[in-house]
Amino acid sequence: MLAVAGLACGNRFKPELYATPADLLQAAKAEYERGNCGGAIRGFTRVLFELPPRDPRIAEARYLLGECRLREGDYLEATRELRRVADDFPSHELAPTALMRAGDALARLWKRPELDPTYGEQALSIYSEVLTRFPNAPAAAQTRERSQTLQNRFALKALKNGNFYFRIRAYDSAIIYYRSVVASWPESRHVPEALMKLVATYRRIGYEEEATEACEHLRRFYADAPGLNDACPAVPAP
Repeated sequence: MLAVAGLACGNRFKPELYATPADLLQAAKAEYERGNCGGAIRGFTRVLFELPPRDPRIAEARYLLGECRLREGDYLEATRELRRVADDFPSHELAPTALMRAGDALARLWKRPELDPTYGEQALSIYSEVLTRFPNAPAAAQTRERSQTLQNRFALKALKNGNFYFRIRAYDSAIIYYRSVVASWPESRHVPEALMKLVATYRRIGYEEEATEACEHLRRFYADAPGLNDACPAVPAP
């Protein structure tokens, strides 16, 4: 046993030295806890081949394999492994967390709001799936927070697009993007700013009635928003 333990350290971890899948799983988990994902990946991969197809230990091995892929920045492979935990073992206690982490992996691939949001959209879809399939799981609360963070990024993307079109005086396009922040991401922290930008755009093109309506909405729902008094000065009483 001492000889096996010595060989199992660091990059010298050798999955073939373990007699049973159960022993190998425990050893691979120890490598994972030590931060040696290179060895852990080899161990978990071998466990997946050696265990019977419906063995519930596969869920744990695949989950930790996915976490290792995520640690190493292999986000697409992490998504595939973590997704399979939820799909192949939907009643397993790890299923909700695994599905959430699959969304996390995709979210990390959307590095900046101004870039192609495809991975962000896929991540948001997975977060929604977690809340639909596992609404009462402990992971659901974390998923809601992650979903809100991602929605803020989508709102920021639309806001930046609106600002771009405002700068080049394409006001109709700017209005479309500012409105989309309010309509598509109503819980985003960027909504007050989008409304104030909408007010400025309406006034630039002489749509005073629409500007007044937007100001009324701001005062009603975002009375403490910074810059509100500048964007929507109070009208003196007659």
